[in-house]
Amino acid sequence: MRIGILGTGTLAAALGEGWARAGHEVVIGGRSRVKAEKLAERLDHQLLAVAPREAATGRDAVLLAVSWAGVEEMLGMAGASDGVLEGVPLIDPTNAVTHGVGTLLTEPGETMAGRVAGLAPGSLVVKAFHLFPADQWTSPPRDGQPRVTVAMCGDDPTALHVAGELVRAVNGVPLTLGPLDRVRQLEEVAGFVIGLAFAGFDPRSAVPHVPSKDGHAGSQS
Repeated sequence: MRIGILGTGTLAAALGEGWARAGHEVVIGGRSRVKAEKLAERLDHQLLAVAPREAATGRDAVLLAVSWAGVEEMLGMAGASDGVLEGVPLIDPTNAVTHGVGTLLTEPGETMAGRVAGLAPGSLVVKAFHLFPADQWTSPPRDGQPRVTVAMCGDDPTALHVAGELVRAVNGVPLTLGPLDRVRQLEEVAGFVIGLAFAGFDPRSAVPHVPSKDGHAGSQS
């Protein structure tokens, strides 16, 4: 696939490297062209640094790998309001939470995925990759360690399928929780996990182990 990444941080680096290693064509567009070029050079998997608008144009999928506070600026630089991302699977891994606390900063009833959809009219938003730290996608899997499940929300089946293939490309298992009207659940979970982690607790210790039916926790894409 032809994948565009908007952003030059740790998640952009981790997924960009993983997807390029899996054989996908990856371009990186950042607010700083210099940072994008340095990242592409460091990853050295034939990644290209381009302007944000070029990173969003003519792609099979686009990853919005910026902090929640930088979403509006980056989508503006990518030309989202001009319809550049219309019909494109747009993966949103952002977490609008208070650092170290996990409290959601979006208004009641609002979601970051919904905000992204509003800023990128016509795009096919999929919430994914927002729960695990970036090094999850660069560390080789250990023997006997189960693959992590990447819960996703989205309205478009094709976009969910594309996102699912990109999850598999970095050794994850995609699972669709539901449409975007359920995405606040995913964003609340991120706040819950972040709050526990910064308080010094393993989030897994706060979640009961419930055996899944037939070995599946839900519908996969």
